[in-house]
Amino acid sequence: MTIAPLPAPRAILFDLDGTLADTAPDLAAAINLLRTRAGLPATAYDILRPTASAGARGLIGASYGIGPGESGYEALKDGFLNNYEAAMAVESTLFDGVPAMLQGLSDLGLAWGIVTNKAARFTDKLVGQIGLGAAGCVISGDTMAHPKPHPAPLLEAARRLNLAPEDCWYVGDDLRDIQAGRAAHMRTVACAWGYCGPVEPLSWNADYLLETPQALLALVTEVVKGRQLAA
Repeated sequence: MTIAPLPAPRAILFDLDGTLADTAPDLAAAINLLRTRAGLPATAYDILRPTASAGARGLIGASYGIGPGESGYEALKDGFLNNYEAAMAVESTLFDGVPAMLQGLSDLGLAWGIVTNKAARFTDKLVGQIGLGAAGCVISGDTMAHPKPHPAPLLEAARRLNLAPEDCWYVGDDLRDIQAGRAAHMRTVACAWGYCGPVEPLSWNADYLLETPQALLALVTEVVKGRQLAA
């Protein structure tokens, strides 16, 4: 029996926080500034870091123990976001291996883009400051009417790249990323180098679970070169 080759991507789309960029230090600093200004002790970084991909909801939940709809949440959210906007690229950086991986994708002739639930007021400033200005498209959490896990942001990214959704892979470190990618009919990659670690994504039903950006580049290279040999 002949096994059909894996369809090769023409673009790789990425989540931002916890996937391309380690933004947890500045996110944690923003929430702890809120606490220290109120005379409260800072929350330990080890508690805050795993929640960074969930943004304000995750960080406020970890630090204050409340969530959306509860008393005081909106005021905390506004204060946190204002703190973060004022200092969002102080310690944030790309994960090790990400710059070389992105260059490798470009060398293969693939486009790459960003699809994040981060609001555009932050995304538009941040991507250029941390070395992601070459992205072929940037879709923020408020670009479309619905954020991830709805597929609309991913479908819009494919449209902006003039590609069919099936020609794109989506890489992220949160269950919502995998749900959105599957709903958009894209192959999905859970990245264990982000905030989720290698164990949590095992139940997400991603097409791949990879532990380093180098492993992603190696996989894509193998698939793309296999398609070229078969042509």
